[in-house]
Amino acid sequence: MLDHSFYRGKKILVTGHTGFKGTWMCMILTFLGAEVTGYALEPPTEPSLFELCHMSEKIHSVIGDIRDLGKLQKVFQERQPEIVIHMAAQPLVSESYERPVDTYEVNVMGTVNVLECIRHMPSVRSFVNVTTDKVYKNKEWEWGYREEEELNGYDPYSNSKSCSELVTSSYVNSFFGERQVAVSTMRAGNVIGGGDFAKNRIIPDCIRAAYEKKRIQVRNPKSVRPYQHVLDAVMAYLLVAQAQYERTEYAGNYNVGPEEKDAVETGEIVTLFCKYWNQQAKEEMEWMSSVGLGIHEANFLKLDCSRLKKTFQWKPVWDVEKAVEKTVEWSAAYQREENISECMRRQIQEFIQEKTF
Repeated sequence: MLDHSFYRGKKILVTGHTGFKGTWMCMILTFLGAEVTGYALEPPTEPSLFELCHMSEKIHSVIGDIRDLGKLQKVFQERQPEIVIHMAAQPLVSESYERPVDTYEVNVMGTVNVLECIRHMPSVRSFVNVTTDKVYKNKEWEWGYREEEELNGYDPYSNSKSCSELVTSSYVNSFFGERQVAVSTMRAGNVIGGGDFAKNRIIPDCIRAAYEKKRIQVRNPKSVRPYQHVLDAVMAYLLVAQAQYERTEYAGNYNVGPEEKDAVETGEIVTLFCKYWNQQAKEEMEWMSSVGLGIHEANFLKLDCSRLKKTFQWKPVWDVEKAVEKTVEWSAAYQREENISECMRRQIQEFIQEKTF
């Protein structure tokens, strides 16, 4: 069970802290009283959640490239982290087709650099490498992939994250056997939530269309994805980071995803978005199919999260409908120019009050 007091005063280093999910991670950690250091490039979007909630004023933020081993080593030496959560990545499938070399450099060698820093940093006791559900060789199964399935992502992004997993495993086998440092990889499904301004993601695309009062275009309405709110994913990362810090036998590979019923078609998630946007903004949103306009995407992709559930008595807190509702709530607050940090803190507090693991 996640002990909120555990993180109070802990020295945590988060890579990729300027991104959407990284910012939510930092917001939660500051909420829990941790001493947070972030290492990442400048925010990847304009606008950015990181800047909207003034996160640089709440943590020790270092702007740097994960490929710069020397600079990263200096940050490790100065900050002496106890827990490292690696979220820095080139995270977009579409961009990986445009920049495959950069994608592999960031996602593979970036992981090597983080692991190399940990290898020479005795203060680190717990490391979580955040990857993706797309690390698996996709066989278009209608059932969930388990942690033992073959790792071989199709596109450059997915494949580079598969490589990141293999690199992590090699470092565990080669260097961490005699050290009390616990290492886990966390494979999350499609994460949604307020503040994601990335291109070519379905919910951000819906939000942009809503702001511009345009009809939403959906490339693959029949594609099935395991949608979950960012808080469910990030809290699961923290649960494992704490558990393996306290007992190294909890280290391993874990899928993080929603319940079976919440792996839904893209068309369904867009319909839910329209429902809640119409309620929040009092506007009528619609969507249309634009099949055939996109790059390769798998039709079926689900995760079996039995290991995480059995090991930690974990279960998702917000179902897909609540996840969409909370995303729309944030987006409507942003459109009304409300205090974004307060909105995030309210949602974190509500999530914590509801969670049962």
